[in-house]
Amino acid sequence: MAQDQGDAGQLKSILAKARHEAEERDAQRRAGAAGALYIDLATQPVETDALNLLSEEEARAAGIAVIEKKGDKIVVAAYDPGSPKTKECIADLEKKGLKTRVFGASQTSMERAWEFYKYVTKKTGPITGRIDVDKERVEGLIKKLSTLDLVRDEIEHFDFKKFSTAQILEIVLAGALRNRASDIHFEAGRLAVKLRYRIDGDLHEVLNDLKPVLYSHIVSRIKLLSNLKLNVRDEAQDGRFTIGIGAKEIEIRVAVAPSEFGEVIVMRVLDPDAINLSLQDLGLRSDDLVIVEKELNRPNGMILNTGPTGSGKTTTLYAFLRHKNSEDIKIITVEDPIEYHVEGIEQTQVDVEADYTFANGLKSLMRQDPDVILIGEIRDKETAEIAIQAALTGHLVFSTVHANEASGAIPRLLDLGVKANSIGPALNLIIAQRLVKRLCEPCKVAAAPSKELTAQIAALAKALPERVDRALLKDVKIFAPKGCDACGGTGFRGRIGIYELLRVTKELEELMAKGAGEIAIQEYAVKQGMVTMQQDGLLKVLAGVTTVDEVEKVTGPIGE
Repeated sequence: MAQDQGDAGQLKSILAKARHEAEERDAQRRAGAAGALYIDLATQPVETDALNLLSEEEARAAGIAVIEKKGDKIVVAAYDPGSPKTKECIADLEKKGLKTRVFGASQTSMERAWEFYKYVTKKTGPITGRIDVDKERVEGLIKKLSTLDLVRDEIEHFDFKKFSTAQILEIVLAGALRNRASDIHFEAGRLAVKLRYRIDGDLHEVLNDLKPVLYSHIVSRIKLLSNLKLNVRDEAQDGRFTIGIGAKEIEIRVAVAPSEFGEVIVMRVLDPDAINLSLQDLGLRSDDLVIVEKELNRPNGMILNTGPTGSGKTTTLYAFLRHKNSEDIKIITVEDPIEYHVEGIEQTQVDVEADYTFANGLKSLMRQDPDVILIGEIRDKETAEIAIQAALTGHLVFSTVHANEASGAIPRLLDLGVKANSIGPALNLIIAQRLVKRLCEPCKVAAAPSKELTAQIAALAKALPERVDRALLKDVKIFAPKGCDACGGTGFRGRIGIYELLRVTKELEELMAKGAGEIAIQEYAVKQGMVTMQQDGLLKVLAGVTTVDEVEKVTGPIGE
């Protein structure tokens, strides 16, 4: 049975690739007939500033998309460059003093370009999969639903006969936004449906008695917004939609899956405000911040970020992009998926069906003359080798690899098949990180450190390099959570990163050349002055930012 499923999946993949290739050949034929060149937008960044020259309605009606603008020169992709409507629209652009260069493209390419309109501020007309909610009503709900109990009460007292399903979904979304939820979980049970929010990494129950009949309407509403199939209930589906609250847009990524008692839904809330952080907001100590800023100012090389899913790597890398973003340089990304749009940066998304993988995307990006490149993740040898080559040839490269500690990134690259003698010269800095919950400032209370903790702090003081400020070690103070209205009674509000920074030196390159393992690299790094994540966590405990329990949750028992 498993073999049959595998064969069916392989056949499906082969047929999909054949259809895509046939479509692209047809696009080449149309382009040639009109005397235009051909372009595949699966491997071409799309500039949202250029898209803004036409409304989405005008672009779709004419079958074109303006994908690049440099001064008065623009690049236009067109489904049929010879179409009268297309020619008329291009002529209108040229009347505005723009010099056009027209390429033919497939329908799939055009749809991909038009998809980027969701990042363009709209003046007229709705975006597909976009809820233009009543701004005053939703802002009122956000102001009102300050606790999970209030969200529960609002849903329980909702008049389902008088108001629509859309409005109860607004309550769920507004409650999530007010309470800083990163994810919304609908979990179908035998008799009722449970609603939970993930806040600061932990799941919190909002209510557990949502009626299945009502939930079925909510599921249909979410599927409609996410462009998912309403009649498919026995297989997983992924989609997304956007909430427009005035000028602000919040993207919701939706994952629907079958379960024993009905479909379960997880909605990821991508609020741009949650990731709009500067380097100073990340939680880096002042001495580590100096190191990061120095490495970001280098013209070339690679900065790798490591850590498990949900450890804040994306937030850190986007902060790096914002720090580097300027009119003087070109920044391009290849991501899977694009989680947040950053103005002024060209972002592309992995599309396996179109054969736009990290490796193929990176090859394409190298032809776009970038200064800075972000690769969402290095997963294979080909991607790693191209990324390292880019770092060695005048580009600053940011990426991630799966490793538990900074010292584990190098063995991970070696496991992928990358040669040791090329890793060292390319790498500038490796960062490992985790997220810990931040104590609520209004209600945190002083606590006496235990004898064990006092001894651990004394050991920490001896182990720290000279660059670390020792003021916190002289008068030891720690704090504990209490709970108040501001934090919803949890004692915590928000999360902050704990980090370790491994700088790649000539001595470390020599260790790599000798085939040193993770333990040897870690020992070398500590001797050279690296502050470990656990040590950074303890320093944040002493600064009154978090607790020992939080640090131990993500790094293990203190001292290990």
